[in-house]
Amino acid sequence: MSKGNTSKTLVWILMALLILGLGGFGVTNLGGTVRTVGDVGGKDISIDDYARLLQQELRALEAQVGRSVSFGEAQAAGMDSLVLGNLVVQRAMDAEAARMGISVGDERLRDELLAIPGFQGVNGEFDRDAYAYALEQTRMSEEDFEEAIREETARTLVQASVVSGVAMPQVYGDTILNFVGEQRSVLMARLTADDLVTPAATATDADLQGYYDANIDQFTLPAMRQITYVWLTPDMLIDTIEIDEAALQELFRSRSSEFNRPERRLVERLAFADMAEAEAARARLNSGEASFEMLVEERGLALADVDMGDVTAGDLGTAAEAVFAGVIGATIGPVQSDLGPALFRLNGILPALETAFEDAVPTLREELAAERARRLIETQIGDLEDLLAAGATLEELAAESDMQLGQIGWHEGESAGIAGYETFRALATIVTTEDFPEVDTLADGGIFALRLDGETAATPAPFADVRDDVTAAWAEAETLRRLQEMADGLVPQLSGDVDFAAFGLEAQEQPDLLRTGFVADTPEGFVSAIFEMEQGGVTTVPDGAELLIVKLTAITAPDRTNPEVANLLNAVLQQGAQALSQDVFEAYARDIQFVQGVTINQQALNAVHAQFQ
Repeated sequence: MSKGNTSKTLVWILMALLILGLGGFGVTNLGGTVRTVGDVGGKDISIDDYARLLQQELRALEAQVGRSVSFGEAQAAGMDSLVLGNLVVQRAMDAEAARMGISVGDERLRDELLAIPGFQGVNGEFDRDAYAYALEQTRMSEEDFEEAIREETARTLVQASVVSGVAMPQVYGDTILNFVGEQRSVLMARLTADDLVTPAATATDADLQGYYDANIDQFTLPAMRQITYVWLTPDMLIDTIEIDEAALQELFRSRSSEFNRPERRLVERLAFADMAEAEAARARLNSGEASFEMLVEERGLALADVDMGDVTAGDLGTAAEAVFAGVIGATIGPVQSDLGPALFRLNGILPALETAFEDAVPTLREELAAERARRLIETQIGDLEDLLAAGATLEELAAESDMQLGQIGWHEGESAGIAGYETFRALATIVTTEDFPEVDTLADGGIFALRLDGETAATPAPFADVRDDVTAAWAEAETLRRLQEMADGLVPQLSGDVDFAAFGLEAQEQPDLLRTGFVADTPEGFVSAIFEMEQGGVTTVPDGAELLIVKLTAITAPDRTNPEVANLLNAVLQQGAQALSQDVFEAYARDIQFVQGVTINQQALNAVHAQFQ
């Protein structure tokens, strides 16, 4: 790592320590006789370092999810293990650097300190007082901080020596590039039931029973969780919310720009340095020598650069009258604009929007009612939680509040009613019969509580209940079987240069498909099947009750002379090298931990964790 990178890392370390020191985290409460949570090869893992990093990771997690996160949640996600693991790796590297005799001299240490912006005064020079004050606020001595710099720099040297020079062989990049960039072209024809000489026969009872028995998985009801729930959403209360006229008028006035908009035009504007240049361009347009697109390109611009979007007359200034008098598709001008003489191309006309208050009332009333319903629901949460805490059942909760009682046989994939809410599905997955119902929120501002009454194992549906489904599935399978027999006779004859039309097949060409490509009206896995074929090969792909006959006509390797392909190859090699470097370092880190020996003080860890509860 370079000197600049080391300084940057240390700045972040120092600033994190300073923030935590000023933030009043209870580090002083850890100031007993225990000072470490463990050691690696004689290098102590400071209890304060562990606490600070935990706090830092917790705050980062809260910023990521946008809400407060309890330490219990973070711990369940493995945050404490991640922090401890990182510290163990660092101290193992420090121990290894010490064993190898790698250290940083005073001159290098001085350079690192002088380069840290946080220690510089207004003149850009190192400020001794600022240095001392910053360390004092973090309760860190100069000796400890400077030792941390020495260890960080030495650790970086060791790590760099391990991972430097790692490169992926060219064959790796070629293999990945061929896999990603290879293109294939196919001809495909579709066989349907109409192509059968004779239609499929009607299924007998024995046929249906046999199909049901052989494909029982298709007719098995999923395992279900029998859940009783109560819920209340804003939609349930909207009709009971009264909205006064004054509130509607106020909302209408605040959103007048949404309900009343002036006439607008969709235009592109190409400005010129002077009128003579603009008139010359206009003459080329009139003669057909140039198009508007050519004029734009000649100026080194793209159409996106000259697109003004939808504009009002006020946005166009002196050019408004001419532009608003034009017809769609016309090029107008040259006329003066804010940027000088310009040509305008008119792409669309957006009429004025005028909405009377009376016409907007239904929309406004619904929005206001929904918002007030959400606030009303929020005010009820505390009372509902108190009722549940006092032992009220969900049935009693529904009887004593606006909440509605319901039951559902929930399973993965169910999305009807309350199961359409992600919060409900997540809780329905993990709730147990021992859990007490609690009030939780829904995405639309609603609330709910649930109780698991029991679970039902997956079981086959009675044949009588699914007879119609069995009949339809049998007919589809029988049609596909007969189409496959038909295709089996055609496939051998379609190889080589044989035309599909010679057999009465209407072929459709799909050229230059990538592995990530998509072909409309084809089954899942169609493109993947194409990339399993050999040049000139013919195969069949089932699609419901229909069958696709597919012939691979061309395989095109990536064009290595294309700059984009060359850049992709370099990116693949670099990413592979980075991944391999990371794997090498992780293996090295595990090995030195084993060699150096790791000792963890669980009681000290528990003491730190107690500070976060």
